[in-house]
Amino acid sequence: MSTRNEALLAALGERFGGRLQRVESRCGELGFEVALPELLEVCRILRDDFAFEMLVDLCGVDYLTWGKGEWETQDATSSGFSRAAVRATVLPDPAQQFDPRRFAVVYHLLSVSRNYRLRLTVYTGPENPPVVPSVVDIWASANWYEREAFDLYGILFDGHPDLRRILTDYGFIGHPFRKDFPVSGNVEVLYDPEQGRVVYQPVSIEPRTLVPRVIRDDNRYEPDLKSAGPPRG
Repeated sequence: MSTRNEALLAALGERFGGRLQRVESRCGELGFEVALPELLEVCRILRDDFAFEMLVDLCGVDYLTWGKGEWETQDATSSGFSRAAVRATVLPDPAQQFDPRRFAVVYHLLSVSRNYRLRLTVYTGPENPPVVPSVVDIWASANWYEREAFDLYGILFDGHPDLRRILTDYGFIGHPFRKDFPVSGNVEVLYDPEQGRVVYQPVSIEPRTLVPRVIRDDNRYEPDLKSAGPPRG
């Protein structure tokens, strides 16, 4: 970590104490976790007293399958991608409560005047739907970012002036960046020449598990054959 970041870290620790929990970074970046009730006050202090005048980005995160390996075989690597390969047959239960640390909102802050960057994370808790306070009144740039997080993750932002979908189509059902949302979606759009209009219908793509790298076990990879060289005629 640079000397400047160490100085900022010390100043933040003196001002906030235990209200900010440090999140370790492999590349020396400053990251913190804040409790949901403390979010707005901490954000205002970061803007007014520490000159984080710009919200560069805001994004949602779904930790549903965090840390779980998708393959435990010798035939494929663990870096494959099979999220939600089995299409859901029913919509999620609205009465279901979530793991308190399943959904998070991450704020990427920049101090232009002091050339500092900081990442702030807040978890939404068990409520369904997940709700966090809007920071639009603190950083106006949060407006469309929060709409995007709502659209893709279903996270509500209390106090947002116009919280509606921004990327998906009108009448879209579900939130496509949630880890339990089918990769191929639930419906597809096509033009029906018989009806003379665009129609929606259940998606026709068969659910499948995608394995980008397969470990082949055949004679091409035998070390003895590799070292032996080409056959002599």
